[in-house]
Amino acid sequence: MSTKRILAVMSEYGYWGIELVGPLRKLEAAGYTFDFVTPKGKRSPCLPPSRDTTYIDPPLGVCVTTPTDKALVDAFEASGALDATLNLSQMFPERPYVSRPDFLRELEAYYEARKAAQAAAIETYDAILLVGGSGPIIDMVNNQRLHDLVLGFHAADKPIGAICYGVATLVFARDFNERKSLLLGKHVTGHCIEYDYHDGTGFMGTDLNMGPPPYCLEYLLADAVGAHGQYHGNFGKGTSVIVDYPFITARSLQCSHEFGDRFVDVLSKGMKRSGW
Repeated sequence: MSTKRILAVMSEYGYWGIELVGPLRKLEAAGYTFDFVTPKGKRSPCLPPSRDTTYIDPPLGVCVTTPTDKALVDAFEASGALDATLNLSQMFPERPYVSRPDFLRELEAYYEARKAAQAAAIETYDAILLVGGSGPIIDMVNNQRLHDLVLGFHAADKPIGAICYGVATLVFARDFNERKSLLLGKHVTGHCIEYDYHDGTGFMGTDLNMGPPPYCLEYLLADAVGAHGQYHGNFGKGTSVIVDYPFITARSLQCSHEFGDRFVDVLSKGMKRSGW
């Protein structure tokens, strides 16, 4: 049964404005409403370059924030929609360390609590959206609770959308026992190496300049899909959006609006494959 609700997962260290607002406005126009969640419930800050129409993206050598996109993001930020951000750590349990003295009993309790949390999320939402930007590198990509959310939607065969570095979460979201990639045999896109910074990968709330990203997402995705899947960088093309159900993946900010269109197609028109 459709609830017409989507859960957008965001980083507490910064999201790229249009990578949320682009798909959000398309989905809202199709009748969907949104809830927002971060790992610990702190409001996700908007990365300043994503609201700066003079910012020149180093790899691309052009301004990537259009006046129209800035206006959309500014209006969203002013709406207060993120003031009611949910706390993922209160929705999903933490898996215990194997060093815990009563590990087996705690692991059994964890699985029961996880099952209930997944069922609640699946009943409440039609899909999840993993929002991009640099922030996800810190607190989304290797977040066990977020992995469990993704695993729940994957098992329920419900849509999972991800853009930019939000896509990296899909590489690491694996069953704790099987440890196999959910992306095996799938077609996906994501931040290609040509788009990676050489320097300046930064985060909100910290002065850390990581330099380049700590990993090459293209290589991770190319390995995760295995011999029978494919990573599509589509470098040189203006956009790259791939639907291989239940996954809807988008390369970067330029794809935000098209990403929203394909998300609507999946939810409203039953699209299962697009982009390759």
